Amino acid sequence: MWIHCPATSTSKKPLTGNGQGFCFLKWMKIHFAPDMAKYRKVRKLTPEQAAYLAGLIDSEGTIALTRKHRGEHRQLMVSISSTEQPLLKYVKKVIGAGRITNKCTYQANHTPSITYAISNRQALDVLGQVRPYLKTYKAKRARLILRSYIRLTPRNGKYTQALLKERDVFINKFLRLNPRQQSLIKPLA
Repeated sequence: MWIHCPATSTSKKPLTGNGQGFCFLKWMKIHFAPDMAKYRKVRKLTPEQAAYLAGLIDSEGTIALTRKHRGEHRQLMVSISSTEQPLLKYVKKVIGAGRITNKCTYQANHTPSITYAISNRQALDVLGQVRPYLKTYKAKRARLILRSYIRLTPRNGKYTQALLKERDVFINKFLRLNPRQQSLIKPLA
């Protein structure tokens, strides 16, 4: 008896002795899927946690569209820098995703600094939860990102010319929202 296996170059493979068909895709999933990196979901934040993180982002953080390598499209990144490692460990624990890295110190009298960073869809999820509590120009950046980032960033990375033009307009608008041109967001009355 023969079965079809989509993962092999030939379209038919014999059944094994136990009556089960052997499929390379199934074998790979069983043996290698547990070792593959898992996409970590961002935790649901309480209002207090979201407000606290918004304060950290407003004061010591960055909401940016960065390139990891020359020539790549920009990716969303939210980061918080500090000299207090326990603070950033708390942020990572509360959010449930992201990474902490050491920054280089170039002078002996500088205190070593570290950065918490989260990017792409995970950063988008964090921004969705903290945006109501942001008070600086970063609130406008977060609002723009939440409104347009998903639509202008296909998951497969394939952009049409029209989408690339629209994305360039979006990036320029985003980059114009900076601290020199913005005042504090007015509280709701």
